[in-house]
Amino acid sequence: MNADKPSDADESSAEEGVVAVRRAMSILAAFGVEDTHLSLAELSRRTGFHRSTVLRLARTLAMDDYLAQRPDGTWRLARAAGWLGACYQATFNIAEIVQPVLRDVSATTGESATFYVREGKQRICMARVEGPKSIRHHVRIGAALPLELGSPGRVLLAFSGEPGEPYESVRRAGYMISLGERDAEVSSISAPVYGINWTLQGAICISGPISRLTESVLLELKEPILTAASRLSRSMMGVRQA
Repeated sequence: MNADKPSDADESSAEEGVVAVRRAMSILAAFGVEDTHLSLAELSRRTGFHRSTVLRLARTLAMDDYLAQRPDGTWRLARAAGWLGACYQATFNIAEIVQPVLRDVSATTGESATFYVREGKQRICMARVEGPKSIRHHVRIGAALPLELGSPGRVLLAFSGEPGEPYESVRRAGYMISLGERDAEVSSISAPVYGINWTLQGAICISGPISRLTESVLLELKEPILTAASRLSRSMMGVRQA
């Protein structure tokens, strides 16, 4: 008999351990950015686990300060969970998060996808994936462009609280379309991207030649850009994708 070969009992125990860990992680993942505390019943509802299972796991997590029970019996995230969040933010690499989303958007729409951030009175191209079509406009990574011209800059201004129009309308819509505003031959559609505590992080944009990306075509791209903005926001918040 091979002494190094794990027995059926060892494998079964390992599988049970994996299941227990995944269940414990599900308890932590049940909390959202606006949940200061959750009841045992709500944790059970969100995870799909029986209350007795949730209670056992919550008590175990509390032993190492990942959860804490309040005097009213509800549960909240505790110090160790906060430390993990701080470590995540400290080691966060925006390119690793943004690039896959931009690649998917470009592949889905057939157009170039870009992520901009605001620096003072300019917008900076932080990441970009060129579309597959031969005719397209070009923006180099690191390029600084005006905020008040083009949909990405307008979106950054709008969701930074800029008063008046067109910013009120952009905030109500949740996105903006621009036709030849910065460059007479370029059109685009953009949406805001958020981080933890709904802090504005940047704007994601689909752009291309105005001859191809007419207003009607850009309106058809509204759902892809909003979906990408939501996905990117959730990634930046560290929230598990649905």
